[in-house]
Amino acid sequence: MAAKLKTLKADFHLARYRNLVGRIALYKDAAAAKDYLLEEKCQTEIAKATQNKKLKLEALRFQTLQDPKAFDYIVERKVEAKKEELRKAYKLENTKKKVQMSEELFKAIEEEIAKDLASYKEALQKEIQAQIVKDATGVDLDKAEAEYQQNVTTETEKIKAKYAILKEKFAKRYAQRIEKMEAKRKQKESRLNLEEQSEYHLDEGIVLEVKDLCMFFGGVRAVEDLSFKVKKGEIFGLIGPNGAGKTTVFNCITQFYKPTRGEIYFENKRGKVIDLNSKVVHDVILEGIVRTFQNIEVVKEVSVLDNLLIAAHRQYHTNIFEHMFHSSKLAAEEIIIRQRALKVLNFMGLLPYANWYAMGLPYGVLKKIEIARTLMSDPQLIILDEPAAGLNDSETEELAKLIRKIQETYKCTILLVEHDMGLVMEICDTVCAISFGKKLAIGTPTEIQANVDVQTAYLGVQEEEGE
Repeated sequence: MAAKLKTLKADFHLARYRNLVGRIALYKDAAAAKDYLLEEKCQTEIAKATQNKKLKLEALRFQTLQDPKAFDYIVERKVEAKKEELRKAYKLENTKKKVQMSEELFKAIEEEIAKDLASYKEALQKEIQAQIVKDATGVDLDKAEAEYQQNVTTETEKIKAKYAILKEKFAKRYAQRIEKMEAKRKQKESRLNLEEQSEYHLDEGIVLEVKDLCMFFGGVRAVEDLSFKVKKGEIFGLIGPNGAGKTTVFNCITQFYKPTRGEIYFENKRGKVIDLNSKVVHDVILEGIVRTFQNIEVVKEVSVLDNLLIAAHRQYHTNIFEHMFHSSKLAAEEIIIRQRALKVLNFMGLLPYANWYAMGLPYGVLKKIEIARTLMSDPQLIILDEPAAGLNDSETEELAKLIRKIQETYKCTILLVEHDMGLVMEICDTVCAISFGKKLAIGTPTEIQANVDVQTAYLGVQEEEGE
């Protein structure tokens, strides 16, 4: 009983610590989000303030015949109106005379209308031209344009100065809040350091270690005594024929399956080595591990942006009551997380699809959405399960560049299962080959390509013919 209470107490303090870390991350993003919103308001106010001045300048330009397209447009509109007027008049006249409209008569009327319109257009152009010259008398367009530019510059600087003060004010406020929360975080972390001592330590530079992993399904040995280590920041490839147990390994790491036996250790975001087997599946993401699936698991009935917002549901730190009444804190969190999602979409080249429903989008785009969702949680380790499945050569080549870009930009480790050997050999730093759940070889892509056991597992053994 005492041990259980101690565990519950440790879990409570860990949950409080995670909540605080999450709030700090939100406040850091909140400063950027507020800055973005203020800049948006600033630009809107500038556009609104200069709109009337711009309209006056455009009117002067028109008066001085600086816009011939507008002149032609007005003439054509008046000519079209006159044409309809003449058609109605001729039809009414012939109706009164009770003349039956034959084809010859119709052509004659159209010709007559065309002559009248030509005369009307010529007279109209002269009339408008004369009016323009009259209106333009005494108008100094160069002076008007110079005044417009001066007014716009003055107004813009004034508005920018106002919003610069607001930005500085909010930045200072957020910095003070973050400083206070960081102090609390250090206090809680010191307590956690006492309560969260790990009995196992990873080697220097190692982020994940799988040790003697076994996963049995009844009499089926899907994984048996598998061991490997993944270095920080590398792209680690796990390869093997169909049914080799690759996805089962992933499911054990993410705790979808609880291993039959074996140990899985991971260095989390706090720099602490944890035993993943002691975690429940829905808490693994909080430690910094995210994954994709072989089959696309996007929600096709909502937009691409909403798919990313759904992926960020564990980042909310407001409670159920704040959600029920949609408090100001919840509204702030929603804005911040939305900005995060838009940033990820821009990074992935998916911003044009933000408001599109996922249903009906190309397969390659859906694969990108699947990967984009993993970036919403600031991952320490991304597990990609056959990301190139179903992609053509050009899409696979683009995917290779994207994975490298994610590794460099987000400074994360990537664990990859893939059947496309071209992709694996191109981007992986280390490759582990398995067959029937057992390790065949581990090394660089070149070493794996030259390994006889790997070649045998993939290509089979060619029996020598008897002499």
